[in-house]
Amino acid sequence: MRQHMIGVVGASTATAAGYEVARQVGHLIAEAGAVLVCGGLGGIMEAACRGAWGAGGQTLGILPGPDAQNANPWVTLPVPTNIGHARNVIIAHTAQALIAVEGEFGTLSEMAIGLKLGKPVVAIDSWPGLPGVIYVNSPADAVARALAEIKDFD
Repeated sequence: MRQHMIGVVGASTATAAGYEVARQVGHLIAEAGAVLVCGGLGGIMEAACRGAWGAGGQTLGILPGPDAQNANPWVTLPVPTNIGHARNVIIAHTAQALIAVEGEFGTLSEMAIGLKLGKPVVAIDSWPGLPGVIYVNSPADAVARALAEIKDFD
């Protein structure tokens, strides 16, 4: 049986609160038995990977550059692409649902691509008011909604 894949997207620079939210999201994804998919770098991505890794989960980092060594230390499966921001499309295609935490324009692009693909997009403190996005207030709600939406989506 294949594991669910949940993307966590957010900026490479996170606030302390955003880092903790993303860490908790990653932990809950791993506890649910899903694989965490992200861009593999710092900030929100690092925090989510750290949380998932701490719970014994797998973390798939779709890296923008050519070197797997540039992945954050908690990426268990680095995928160097050497395609820069275009890797956002791969993240959105790979994940069955996306959870956005904080974020900048790269996050917005991943959210938009996910929505365009018809994937569930859940957000915590990220890009308010986007049509089709499911807004929640806690890591537990984010992961629960993503998993529920995946089950409906499969």
